[in-house]
Amino acid sequence: MTMVAPIVAAPAIAVRWRVHLGALAATWAVLLILFAHDVRDLAVIYWESTTFGHCLFVAPIVGWLAWQRRRELARLTPTGWLAGLVPMALAGALWALGDIAGVAIVRHVALVAMLQSAVLTLLGPQVTRGLLFPLGYMFFLVPFGETLEQPMQAITVRLVMAQLQLIGLPAINDGVLITTPHGYFEVAEACSGNKFLIAMIAYGTLVAGICFASWRRRAAFMAVALVVPVLANGVRAAATIGAASVVGVEAATGFDHIVYGWVFFALVMAGVMAIGWRWFDRDPDAPAFDPDALPPVRGPRLVLPMAAAGTIALAVFAAGLAYKVGHRVDDLPAQLDLPQVPGWTRVNLSRAAPWQAHYPTADHRLIGRYADARGRTVDLAIAVYAGQREGHELTAFGQGAIAENDRWVRVADLPDLAGGRAIRMTAAGPVERETVTWYRIGDVVTASPTRVKLETLKLKLTGGPQRAVAVLASAERQGQDSRAALTDFLAAAGPVDRLADRVTSCAR
Repeated sequence: MTMVAPIVAAPAIAVRWRVHLGALAATWAVLLILFAHDVRDLAVIYWESTTFGHCLFVAPIVGWLAWQRRRELARLTPTGWLAGLVPMALAGALWALGDIAGVAIVRHVALVAMLQSAVLTLLGPQVTRGLLFPLGYMFFLVPFGETLEQPMQAITVRLVMAQLQLIGLPAINDGVLITTPHGYFEVAEACSGNKFLIAMIAYGTLVAGICFASWRRRAAFMAVALVVPVLANGVRAAATIGAASVVGVEAATGFDHIVYGWVFFALVMAGVMAIGWRWFDRDPDAPAFDPDALPPVRGPRLVLPMAAAGTIALAVFAAGLAYKVGHRVDDLPAQLDLPQVPGWTRVNLSRAAPWQAHYPTADHRLIGRYADARGRTVDLAIAVYAGQREGHELTAFGQGAIAENDRWVRVADLPDLAGGRAIRMTAAGPVERETVTWYRIGDVVTASPTRVKLETLKLKLTGGPQRAVAVLASAERQGQDSRAALTDFLAAAGPVDRLADRVTSCAR
């Protein structure tokens, strides 16, 4: 009898694995179809954004990591698990909140969490523990890290200026702009090294997970993987500026883009790998985990059809709830007009330094120029949304005072003005502007996109006023004190909340 049992059990477990994996694949397919809008958005981001091109490799890597564990997994028995529906419900709720508030990264994180929760529900806690690293690595499917661009710009500028001083090349730093006797350089978002850093986080995590056993060594390797690319990007930017003094700006920057795109990243990856190589302490042939060390399954189990049906039902409920709550809008007048401002009169828009705020999805977009008796001018731009939803939001990437690939470039942040976020921006000419941005959402005026998202969520859930307004005031810096002109204009126009309410005929 003892000789027969293993021979009978192995095929039975293999059949069970095929059934459970088939059910998991079908459930994943339903989830991806149900949230097809997010899947499509992610695919577009991966394909079109150079910052997140590395995400195209994450799914194959996850599959490879799971395949590495196939022998250990074969010794486990997959089972439906009732408790797996709890994280599934939480992930669905998170997705609904992200959709209602219009926060794409929250929806994307929640979608990945739903896929992970389906594994827990349909395959059980033992299998999930065995797949813990591959499942965790799935979070790199989420595009994250764009908020690091401006801090990375600032770090790169400091590193470049220090190196230029070290080699004795005269340079003047003005925000993200660096001027030398040989040219005028912008440390743009694309040159900040942010995309490189994000890719290195994913790469470093993979190496740390498969090449190290010690958590201290993993942490040390991740520190190297974060610091080296930042320093290397600073060296690359300084080298480009230095080369411009020899071969010219156009030749130096053109060569830099080719080298940085195709060679530099690979060299730094190889350098980081070489630094960590001697400290690798995990045998490549070692099992990924010990099946015998996993605790037994506790708690009620689910038959497979119920596990799949429960998972899908929770996802459908989350999507339905978000749709019902998230599509509320206010009624707005068919025609909106800019306000009259005492002491200021409407004049033609500037031809020397034309500018307009970029809110392509707004229900109403207004812009006008005002001048006072002293000849000072201020541009006022207002964007109004009757309600916010996916693709129709007050705060989104590429929206605001400067559009993506705009002729205007953010030079530096300035001190806030009347609670609004102020920036200094420049365009070819050169011409400069100071532009201040406020958001009016519900009864709140803020300059924080995060606060906008939280207020949007609150108003959607409570049924409050749905209209949202962006107010931007901009003044040219040539020939006038832009800060004084903006301050006097705001004093005459009145508080921003009342200004926004007057424009949308919502004064109270």
